[in-house]
This record gives sequence, structure tokens and C-alpha cells, in this order.
Amino acid sequence: MDLSNGTEEQMASGRETTWWRDALIYEVYVRSFADSNGDGIGDLPGVTSKLDYLAGLGVDALWLTPFFPSPQADGGYDVSDYRNVDPMYGTLADFKDLLAAAHSRNIRIIVDVVPNHCSDRHPDFEAALAAGPGSEERERFIFRDGAGRDGELPPSDWQSKFGGPAWERVPDGQWYLHIFSKEQPDFNWRHPGVRADFEHTLRFWSDLGVDGFRVDVAHGLMKDLELPLRNTFGADSAPLLSSPEGDDHPFWDRDEVHGVYRQWRKILDEYDPPRLAVAEAGVSLDRLPMYVRTDELDQAFNFFYLRSPWNPDVFRTVIDDALAGVARVGAATSWVLSNHDVVRHRTRYGLPTGTDVLRWSASNGTDPLPDDAAGRRRARASVLLTLALPGAAYLYQGEELGLPEVPDLPADCLQDPIFARTGGAEKGRDGCRVPLPWNADGPGLGFTDGVPWLPQPRDWGSYAASEQEHDAGSFLALYRQAAAVRRQVLATNPGPEISWQDFGADVLAFRRGRLLCLVNFGARDVLLPAGKLILASEPGIREALATDTSAWLLTA
Repeated sequence: MDLSNGTEEQMASGRETTWWRDALIYEVYVRSFADSNGDGIGDLPGVTSKLDYLAGLGVDALWLTPFFPSPQADGGYDVSDYRNVDPMYGTLADFKDLLAAAHSRNIRIIVDVVPNHCSDRHPDFEAALAAGPGSEERERFIFRDGAGRDGELPPSDWQSKFGGPAWERVPDGQWYLHIFSKEQPDFNWRHPGVRADFEHTLRFWSDLGVDGFRVDVAHGLMKDLELPLRNTFGADSAPLLSSPEGDDHPFWDRDEVHGVYRQWRKILDEYDPPRLAVAEAGVSLDRLPMYVRTDELDQAFNFFYLRSPWNPDVFRTVIDDALAGVARVGAATSWVLSNHDVVRHRTRYGLPTGTDVLRWSASNGTDPLPDDAAGRRRARASVLLTLALPGAAYLYQGEELGLPEVPDLPADCLQDPIFARTGGAEKGRDGCRVPLPWNADGPGLGFTDGVPWLPQPRDWGSYAASEQEHDAGSFLALYRQAAAVRRQVLATNPGPEISWQDFGADVLAFRRGRLLCLVNFGARDVLLPAGKLILASEPGIREALATDTSAWLLTA
């Protein structure tokens, strides 16, 4: 099937143009997915080799993390060329092969575009350094004179998300802004050349046939650069549904950013079907719908769902607010439990409520010790909750295998810049990026014939896809069954709304069409109501839900 153009019937129904509204999308962290050449790093041919596995899982699309040329200071999110493939991941021909092979299996491809910043080895930034203060080349970035008598102090108190000041001084005395690592200078999105270059990038990949884009740091492009620069005033202990950065921040969620996405929408709509764009935007649930208005992007990640503790009241509040927000603008929400930037949810759900995960990671996962049995049950229960909700669901590679976090990676193996920039006070995100175990044995557990770029724990062979393949009670079997049943339920067009049901304070239950989803957060068993039990998070469930389990029933 050619997914770059829908049939007349599909286009008439609108299904082809809105496939993403209820899609099951799988994040491929390319470095850690599958290595085809034995160098220990995942690559594009490796992804292609696993497409039958992904098709069997029932996913509609793959989101590929950046595979563009990069010095890899931040796992590829420091891009030096936005319209090519890094040799460590393959070639442009390899990407085209992957795209064609995926489309032949009715799997769409979403690529990661990184518009807030580039690599300090990007030709435009190298030109800016060479050109000097006041030059046109420097206007593409955010250079400022320093504070203090001789400009020896940063221009403002702005802090990097990776630790330390968000300004780096260059030999001629000026400073440039980098909201992340110093190897990732921020673009000046008020410069027309920056806008034009990214429009070129969108068209380049769209012309090749990609189906959409994940927009990295979508809320960070515009900055308040009026002098004197304002101090930051983020909310260190922000309420769950608010922005973690606070309101009216100098470089997050500025109103001007929406002009960028209105122009992008025009470009994405030039294609048939229109290309998807999903925002990574860490903003409040009140402001998140602004990014998915009809003339802007299509979806925005719901990080509040990911941040929710294992509590039915919190989940219900987040679900209600998310659905109400997108309903106001006619969009569809998304749900995500894990990604390449956070502690895997199997482990998070096993930690006591309120655990500081940064401190926990720095303790090598020992303070406190997670309750893995509880985390396992909750991870299984949560997938049924997630896939029953209206909207798209994003899976992070390995969650379908039940992978836990790896918090005790040796310091000399860590590559996340957060570790270095915080002086080791934070271990960073490598613990959720350990390469996948495909086979139960061998030095690379089927990920590679060489040495994996991050070491795999000795017990990870027990999580291998090969071990779970024919185990009816495995994580993999549960995910496959849930995806298949979900597809059947969606075929009945249950609609974008849910109806909450009362089964007690410890039970989260809602009806969507004929589907009834129940999750028991309490300590006591809960009797199942009348209806046909079609799927449960644990084998053996027949008449009652034990603690931390979930079920789907078909009702009259």
C-alpha cells in the first residue's frame, strides 16, 4: 500500500488524513534498537530488520529519534546537517529502504525535527563564530555581550536544562545562548533565514515520503530578548497540571511561537495526505491545546499523564482535563507512559509516591529500592488503561518487553551530557536507553554482534523478545493482544468521549462505546460487573480484579 497518497474512498471518509488521531505509535530510539553491522550502535538497517516484529505488535507508525549527521554530544539532538543521515546510522539510501519497507507493511514513519538548537559544528554556527560580533551570521543565533565590568559574566541568570549557566563565552568575548548543552546553540527564530531553512527541511523529508514530524522542544523557539534580559522565575515545585517552568517565562511557551507553526501547517498541508506534526511542549494543560489548533500542529505529547503517580484521582483529573482541552479546539490528545528522557514506568510505578527520581538515579537506584513486583503489575495494568482512552498512544521501545530502568550503569559508561554538566550529581537519562535484548544469550543479546554502546544487565536475557514470543502470559503477548483488541474496538467508531463509572474510590472505570475499562488501585479485590471479559492485565483473572490489575469488558 502506498501511504503517501490515500485512495479516493479513504480520502472521502477522511480516515487517511486523520490516521494519527487514534494511532498506536512506537518510539524507536535508533541507537539502542538494533545494530546491523556489529559496531554496537543501532542503525537504520537494524530498524528495517525488525519491521515484521513491529507489524506483529500492531503499531501504526514509528517515531525515529534523530539519525541526522551529529557529533553526538546529546545523542543526536545536536544536529549538524538536517537533511542527511549520519554514517553511524547508515545512508540516505538506507532510510529510503526503511521507508519503503515500512510503508509496504502499512507502517508510517515519523522523523524527529530539532528546531530549537543545532550542533556547535553546524556550518551556520561555525560561520557565526568566524564572522564575529555584529555580523549577519551571528544574527541566526543568540549572541549577547556579557555583564560585569569587562563582560566576564553571563548576560543573564538563565540556566541550562542540563545544568549550569545557559550561556557560553567565545574567544572574542561575546556569549551565546544554549538552553541545553554548550554544544547545542539556540537558533534565533526571529531571523527569516532560520525559518526558511527549516521550511526547506520539512519539504525535504516530506518529499521523500515521510508521514510526519515530532517537533523537539516545540515550546522553546521564541525568546524574550528585550534588554535588559529578564531573570528566570521557574516554579521548582509546580502543581501537576501547570507548566514546570512557570508562566510568562523568558524562553518557554512564548505566544510568538504559534506564528511559526501556522506557517508550518501551510507547508504540511501541501502534501496529500497532510503530514503529521506532534509537539514536544512542556506547558500547562490549559495552554497545551493552543499548539493543536486547526491551523497549527496536530498533536502534543501529554506529559502530565506520564508524570501522574499511581493514583486514581490524579489519573482521572489528568484524563478529564486533557480530553476537555483538545475538545475545545477539535483536536485529539495523546497518551504516553515512557520515552527516552524519563525513568521507565515499570520502575517509576514501583517507587514510593513522591520519590525524587533525580536523587534516586544518583543513588544507583538504591534509595529507595523500588518494589519491582508492584511496578510490574502496575505497568501491565497501565497499558490497558492507556490503550482504552480516546486519542493516540505512544509506546517507548522495550516497554512491550516489560523492561525496567537500569539505574546502576557504571560512571565510565555514561554518555548523557547531564552527568558531566552536573558534576555527577545527576546520572542523566542513559538508564532508559540501554539497548534492547532480542535474544536470551550472546554478548549483545541479539542487539549486536559487537559490544553494545551501553552495557546490558546480566539478567536482561530473561526479558528478551525471543523468550516472550511464545509465552501467553508475557508482556509482549499482553501488548499484542491489547493492540489487536483496540483495533477491533476502534473499528466500531466508539467516539472521542468516555463515560466514568462508579465502582468505588479505589477503582478507575470508564465506558467508551461498548468497551468498559476498569483499573483497581486499591488493596481489596473488586468484583467484575456483567459483561464479556475480553482482556485482563494478568492471567487467571475471571471474576474479580486484584490490586494493581486492569480489565476490558464488552457490555451491552
